Amino acid sequence: MTETTIITPEQAQQWAERFRTLISDLTAEVSAVIVGMEDVVRSTLIALVAGGHVLLEGMPGLGKTLLVRTLSDALDLSFSRIQFTPDLMPADITGTTVLWEKPGGEREFVFQPGPVFANVVLADEINRATPKTQSALLEAMQEHSVTVAGQTRCLEEPFLVFATQNPIDLEGTYPLPEAQLDRFLFKLRVDYPSLDELHEIMNRTTGHQVACARKVATRDELLALGPVVRQVAVAKHVQDFALQIVLATHPDNEGTPEPVKRFVSFGSSPRGAQALLLSGKVRALMDGRFNVARDDIKASANAALRHRMIPNFEGLAERIDPDTLVAEAVATAEARCEKDVPV
Repeated sequence: MTETTIITPEQAQQWAERFRTLISDLTAEVSAVIVGMEDVVRSTLIALVAGGHVLLEGMPGLGKTLLVRTLSDALDLSFSRIQFTPDLMPADITGTTVLWEKPGGEREFVFQPGPVFANVVLADEINRATPKTQSALLEAMQEHSVTVAGQTRCLEEPFLVFATQNPIDLEGTYPLPEAQLDRFLFKLRVDYPSLDELHEIMNRTTGHQVACARKVATRDELLALGPVVRQVAVAKHVQDFALQIVLATHPDNEGTPEPVKRFVSFGSSPRGAQALLLSGKVRALMDGRFNVARDDIKASANAALRHRMIPNFEGLAERIDPDTLVAEAVATAEARCEKDVPV
């Protein structure tokens, strides 16, 4: 299916059922390895289908790397892992041109591709590298291409970056530049497991059998879902709801909630609205619908906007949780839209 193909209602229902089956199979395979983290797994799958990059934040040892590795095992996609360290250089990510000697003694410059040339790239502990090295991913994440020595090379589709980062309170971490944060569709938080989940983790990881995921989808199947997702209908009042949420994150906008004006320096860019609508379309398909509801938008608000609300000095000093500010923006948007269309 191509992006220009217009599907009929009968085809839409068939694709919705096929979509739900595929997501169900992927979820089952991931859950066979990953214990708990249901919301994180679901949001990661949403970003995967929507073609967006994901930033996973949590303390070391909570399974962030294992989650990404398991997803790559369940899909027919090439995978590479980059361990970010303070001495990592941009060329270690993108690749470089080296002088190569042929058997006959003749020499030529040959490009050696870096680990970014893969379908799924795991940027592990991305905030332990310097900002210069972090920015090496900017062009790849936005343009799906890499420019080295004046030559631009396209990356194979799909291209997805899953980055893990430690909380900025930990020693030896560097905050990601705002321009790079904005290129992540979602920022997801990975919390500590409960007692029951810890028991299950111990049973799976200290026994004689090691759980692993089998491949349940191909690259072509994943690519085929993209055009289907983009054809999911969004009513004007639902789109207006998403845009009102984004506008309510801007501290200088009229009607912005007081906590946002007080603690936020910059609000969400239009990429935040794109993230809300695309993830809303995927959530609708997951529920077997071919139209987006307001609840689909609200369900993704925290993941899509928490990293796009840049706190000011007072917000940093007060250690304000961005999810609290997102909730204020959602409540304001609901109040603005209440008079037009019921929620």
